[in-house]
Amino acid sequence: MTVPVLTFFNNKGGVGKTSLAYHLAWMLSDLGYNVLACDLDPQANLTAAFLVEEQLEALWGDDPTPESPAGTIFECVKPLTQVGDLLEPRLQQISHQSVAFSGGISLIPGDLSLAGFEDTLAAEWPNALGSSNLYRPFRILTAFSTIMQRAAAQVDAAIILADIGPNLGAINRSALIAADYVIVPLGADLFSLQGLRNLGPTLHRWRQDWQRRRDNWPEPEFALPEGGMQPIGYVVQQHSIRLERPVRANDKWVNRMPAEYARNLLGNTAGPYAATPREDTENALATMKHYRSLVPMAQENRKPVFKLTTADGAFGSHAAAVTGARADFRTLAKKILARINLPSPAGD
Repeated sequence: MTVPVLTFFNNKGGVGKTSLAYHLAWMLSDLGYNVLACDLDPQANLTAAFLVEEQLEALWGDDPTPESPAGTIFECVKPLTQVGDLLEPRLQQISHQSVAFSGGISLIPGDLSLAGFEDTLAAEWPNALGSSNLYRPFRILTAFSTIMQRAAAQVDAAIILADIGPNLGAINRSALIAADYVIVPLGADLFSLQGLRNLGPTLHRWRQDWQRRRDNWPEPEFALPEGGMQPIGYVVQQHSIRLERPVRANDKWVNRMPAEYARNLLGNTAGPYAATPREDTENALATMKHYRSLVPMAQENRKPVFKLTTADGAFGSHAAAVTGARADFRTLAKKILARINLPSPAGD
């Protein structure tokens, strides 16, 4: 039985995608789940959020050998660009299951060199519809899925969170082949609206194209992911007040999100549609605050905003904001767990 993969994706950047994945990993761990985070974005921002600079320097300076597992996602797949096979991942332990009903977080680190795998993936996509030996094209196209599932087995993870880049390229296509569920982070702007219009048809096409390839290999020699890519909702990054961009102008775009999401991600062209995300109880998972004053404090202390303490400088109004952030992310995590029907951790 495979571990469910939840992917955060929007082909528009700057919508809080990585921050959302990072904070939900910590919150799910607090709720008792063993979490595997996987950084499939060549920019490796999720890895940089979890690890300090010294760890990054050591990690990206490693040279894997057959005796030493690969330190990054790219090192795992690099042999496939030549004549080799996948290498086992060496996970970074972010937090451990230290007390009862507490989960842990493990990370498959990202790598800027992953961008070099794009051409290999693109070249094998048409080959998976061929009539010759299909082992190699499918091995390459499902590499991310295989690595994540192997890593999840290592740490007995209950859920995999995958962060991917803001584009519609071959890397993201293979990442989404591995995805059971998709959450769409959105900003309060026209670009996020346009992102929905691009994203919906692309997911639909990739889902159909992957099924054609699966059908072309009716007796696969290893497990193939279903490629469900089921959208379970969107998260709106709450706008802030700016003189040059009034709140009313932001609302203009935000309030069009429910209809655009339903049309483009779910194929609901008839409506009715909610008037605002706050009224969209079916598809809107949350409208999250920026927590602007807490972000630099959290980054400096290498922890999520809802784990800041007075020792970190979170007192007075900051302490109240931390409490609010904890409640917000807990509510969001619980809603996601209900959407994907993930059982409660053992003993809970």
